[in-house]
Amino acid sequence: MAYSYETLVNWDREHLWHPFTQMQGFREEELLVITRGEGAYLYDLQGRRYLDGVSSLWTNVHGHRRPELDQAVREQLEQVAHSTLLGVAHPPAIVLARRLAEIAPPGLTKVFYSDSGSTAVEVALKMAFQYWQLRGLPRKQRFLHLSNAYHGDTLGAVSVGGIALFHEIFRPLLLETLEAPAPYCYRCPEEQDCREQCLERLEELVAAHHRELAAVILEPVMQGAAGMIPQPPGYLARVREVTRRYEVLLIADEVATGFGRTGRMFACEQEKVSPDLMCLAKGITGGYLPLAATLSTDEIYQAFLGEFQEFKAFFHGHTYTGNPLAAAAGLASLEIFEKEQVIASLGAKIEQLSLLLAGMQDHPHVGDIRQRGLMVGIELVKDRETREPFPPERRTGHRVILAARKRGVILRPLGDVVVLMPPLCISREELETLGRITYESICQGGRQE
Repeated sequence: MAYSYETLVNWDREHLWHPFTQMQGFREEELLVITRGEGAYLYDLQGRRYLDGVSSLWTNVHGHRRPELDQAVREQLEQVAHSTLLGVAHPPAIVLARRLAEIAPPGLTKVFYSDSGSTAVEVALKMAFQYWQLRGLPRKQRFLHLSNAYHGDTLGAVSVGGIALFHEIFRPLLLETLEAPAPYCYRCPEEQDCREQCLERLEELVAAHHRELAAVILEPVMQGAAGMIPQPPGYLARVREVTRRYEVLLIADEVATGFGRTGRMFACEQEKVSPDLMCLAKGITGGYLPLAATLSTDEIYQAFLGEFQEFKAFFHGHTYTGNPLAAAAGLASLEIFEKEQVIASLGAKIEQLSLLLAGMQDHPHVGDIRQRGLMVGIELVKDRETREPFPPERRTGHRVILAARKRGVILRPLGDVVVLMPPLCISREELETLGRITYESICQGGRQE
């Protein structure tokens, strides 16, 4: 049944509570109602076309309405839409687990499914905790994360988060954790090389607390929701070396960075790092259906084995764990990666995007441009020389994305950081359009009244 735009707007305002949205101001804006997609584009109820500049919140990989993915979901729907993994199995979940183990960094051989990035992280935290309990080291209960970290919105994931705006109100509910400084060089108060200092501080914390540390968790190569904060070359490898030396597990949160976003299938590959646990979601199904996975080493898996009466099992699960429709989409997505050599083709697009970004660097309100592969953050400032930010109430990033929307591009800011993360399938011409409209929108959004 079709509904008018006015009806949908009224019902939205009466009933729908949007995530990460201040509803008071949002209800006063024109509501964008998406009805369909095609390739790198989305279409609204009025038929207007928008380039999907953020991959529908960093999920879409091969484009909307990709025939192979549509067909895979249809064919699975003709078999069974859902069947539990508690005590039984089904082919899509089994085969996808095999394929993920084949393409993951070496050593990650076991796959535990869940349904979102937050739950993938929650699984990893609980696995790391229980692993050390089973190993006879009950003091190892704490976690170390980076400042500005974002690993999801469930309470365990929030505990290892470092964005005060999102997390501070929930502080009384959270686990006690350790925090190391992230290499946010643009905003670093140190005058010396802050990159080395950040690593030294992390190592100091691990050395001092390793007997009580279960794991270090980080987003490898690029912190996403922090504002696209890249780690300097060698940072990830050094963290891996430190965690090995002090017998602390390393959890790599690849929810945002996985499936080609940094130019490799997984960001850990950039520095040939194999974590002990790796969290996947977002692009795992090509952006089609909710699915997540936590990959672990066989060593961790073996610690959970025992006789029934020992109760060593991992007592955790989700109703839709390994959903067959989602797993079928995931398999079809991996087939496209392989058939079309998607990763190998990204180099030219990444280079083109770098050139487009270089043309924005002299804008008076562009303070910093940060890029890893097709992940980009453009930090807007009031004063380029002093790095003074715009006042929050001005909502400069929001002004920019509204200006982009009028020009036919969907973006979403992180505060006053404009994020670009297009689908991997984006064409060279579409990239050119994305860059041009982003720049035009920054010009309009940053203009002083």
